[in-house]
Amino acid sequence: MKLVSRFNQPEHLLLAMAFIMPLVFSVWMVLLNNFVVEKAAFTGTEIGILQSLREIPGFLAFTVVYVLLFIKEQRLAIAALALTSLGVALTGYFPYAAGLYFTTVLMSVGFHYFETVNQSLTLQWIKKEKTAHFMGKMLSAKSAASLMAFSGVWLLMEHFTWSYQATYLLFGALALVFTCFIALSFKQFTPHTEQSKKLVLRKRYWLFYALTFFSGARRQIFVVFAGFLMVEKFHYSVAEISSLFLINYVFNWLFAAKIGKLIGKLGERKILKFEYIGLIVVFIAYGLVDNATVAAVLYVVDHLFFALAIAIKTYFQKIAAPEDIASTAGVSFSINHIAAVVIPALLGMLWVINSSWVFYIGAGFAACSLLLSLLIPVAPKSGIELRYQEKRLAIR
Repeated sequence: MKLVSRFNQPEHLLLAMAFIMPLVFSVWMVLLNNFVVEKAAFTGTEIGILQSLREIPGFLAFTVVYVLLFIKEQRLAIAALALTSLGVALTGYFPYAAGLYFTTVLMSVGFHYFETVNQSLTLQWIKKEKTAHFMGKMLSAKSAASLMAFSGVWLLMEHFTWSYQATYLLFGALALVFTCFIALSFKQFTPHTEQSKKLVLRKRYWLFYALTFFSGARRQIFVVFAGFLMVEKFHYSVAEISSLFLINYVFNWLFAAKIGKLIGKLGERKILKFEYIGLIVVFIAYGLVDNATVAAVLYVVDHLFFALAIAIKTYFQKIAAPEDIASTAGVSFSINHIAAVVIPALLGMLWVINSSWVFYIGAGFAACSLLLSLLIPVAPKSGIELRYQEKRLAIR
């Protein structure tokens, strides 16, 4: 009985959900570029439209605060996880533009609502001094799930010649079963602070909003166009793309928790400055690369920087009022996706003209983030959201 009680904790639910989501979403992501090129004859224009449609639910993530009037956050997270699984399971049955747009939006509604609520629950349930390390552990769990997904895709499609349809269906159904299991296994946890049920936009959070905006813009270039570059320009197969993802996630699995600890030790300011300088270099190199092996190295290095983005969330947790977390999680996801809705379609058209310019624009976004990171205090907290406030306090 004690063992069951010890297991039935918010931390374990968060880790379980963190495992299930990438188990199913990673399959959708790793197969997408090959699936749309081989089965639906997509060009840069169609993939740009699909990715823009995928981001519309992310842009509308602020509506989560209204959904929470009718359903508790924990239940919404599980329902969204189930919807994502269903969308992925159906993807292989619609190998044409309109069908892929439909299944992508279905999957994306679940994915973005889940990610919004999951971030909110993490910042509410986990103590501030432990958040960065715990988020690193969550990233390790996500990476372990992604490793299973990529290994499974490689094994099934390379050695057992499974179809896209069967592979999508298997992982979607498996994730749905796991979701039902955790829904029945975990009790309903009581939130520490009653969350605001209205839209919250506060002036003192502006730096967090700005960092989130450029993070979303920059991330789209990696998610949409870096992978497409590997397939279109360097003709990488499903197995080769899966291998790159395997390398990425082995690193996160082994080191993400340690990176989380490092963020807690060095602080958000130093970590984010390092990340953005590295990304500027990587994006410029993407624009210049003409060798498949060098492109693969860049792809891996690019992904390694993702773990450092935990620092944006821990910065917000330190400056936020506890009751603002759920609403601001929705707002931040919407801000993250403002550029994401527009960028894939616009840059998809630019891609046809000159693909290098897409990555130079990404370097510009990273440079904007670097300038913003200089405004983060060494020790952020409520009332000390910006560096100049900290300096002013020190002078006094």
